[in-house]
Amino acid sequence: MGSPDVNGPPPKLEGKYAAMVVCWLLGNGCLFSWNSMLTIEDYYADLFPRYHPARVLTLMYQPFALGTIIILSYHEAKMNTRKRNLFGYVLFFITSLLVLVLDLATSGRGGLGTFIGICAISAAFGIADAHVQGGMVGDLSFMSGELIQSFLAGLAASGALTSALRLITKAAFENSHNGLRKGALLFFAISSFFELLCVILYAFAFPKLPIVKYYRSKAASEGSKTVSADLAAGGIQTLPEADEEEQRDLERLGNKQLLLQNIDYALDMFLIYALTLSIFPGFLFEDTGSHSLGTWYALVLIAMYNVSDLIGRYIPLVKFLKLENRRGLMVVILSRFLLVPAFYFTAKYGDQGWMIMLTSFLGLSNGYLTVCVLTSAPKGYKGPEQNALGNLLVVFLLVGIFAGVTLDWLWLIGKGW
Repeated sequence: MGSPDVNGPPPKLEGKYAAMVVCWLLGNGCLFSWNSMLTIEDYYADLFPRYHPARVLTLMYQPFALGTIIILSYHEAKMNTRKRNLFGYVLFFITSLLVLVLDLATSGRGGLGTFIGICAISAAFGIADAHVQGGMVGDLSFMSGELIQSFLAGLAASGALTSALRLITKAAFENSHNGLRKGALLFFAISSFFELLCVILYAFAFPKLPIVKYYRSKAASEGSKTVSADLAAGGIQTLPEADEEEQRDLERLGNKQLLLQNIDYALDMFLIYALTLSIFPGFLFEDTGSHSLGTWYALVLIAMYNVSDLIGRYIPLVKFLKLENRRGLMVVILSRFLLVPAFYFTAKYGDQGWMIMLTSFLGLSNGYLTVCVLTSAPKGYKGPEQNALGNLLVVFLLVGIFAGVTLDWLWLIGKGW
């Protein structure tokens, strides 16, 4: 099969809605396993009460995610995107199964050895996330804006779905023997199945969608070398090598140039996630006091954050509500830091209603601003540059997350730990 015409828009954007659904599911798969681990923190807190699992597991995940994404972004221009993304989804599937195997092998007993095993799995989740999130955001950055928005919405939906499942399993098993453990095992059984579904979707369904083939062919015509394996999987012959004059026309900006031109967007991503992760999930699990909701309180807060984050990612679809002004984005992102004293005083003096409202706003603003930045930044660049910029922005997102989970420990000052 030959290459499609890349000089005009794809006819009727064939396969657009199917691609949006697949992107949403792939976004879900990117964080489903990790969100499952976060959402059963009440089980791990019961199993490992001395080790602060809500904070330690996140702190194990992030250095591996960050180190991996930096290496992958540096070599992005020469990487096989298909192998990169498939490796990530397969690793998610294997490590989700390992959580089940470890728990069954130890019969649900705690202890340092089991906790070290869980920490190792958390680190593997970080490596898988760096492969998939950077690879998919880079890949979708040169496609339609609706596709990257669907993928980002899927990332948030994984949190909302895992929170809903956790509330259901807690209610179902609350009064049964080993109820927390049964809920956790069910969680990772579902997670393993879902990750396997993502492997199949990315390997066989996604590359064959007409709109995806069109944008990948367009990127290849602009000099991208990362899409050749995906084009072959979609039944499209790789474009012939360009001559010297065409090669000069296809020369792309280097990573350093792209970063300097988009340093404000990079800082935006860093600041969004540094603030969010300094509060979520550690502070919400351990530092919000006791309230009438009892053991349900932290779960309700996590669920409200996840649902609000998902809603926030759909708001930019309404054109007049989407913030694209670069200075405006920076002002709004900096103003979010007022949430730090707001959470502190609400935890100390406020009731649960105010805390739920603040948590919802944290999630809503996180999702909204993420989509605004990641859909605005790639505009005006060629396909290979958009791919590289998408990877760079994910690097700063993960740097922000790492900074956030580190700063999260500051809430423990004065608590005798």
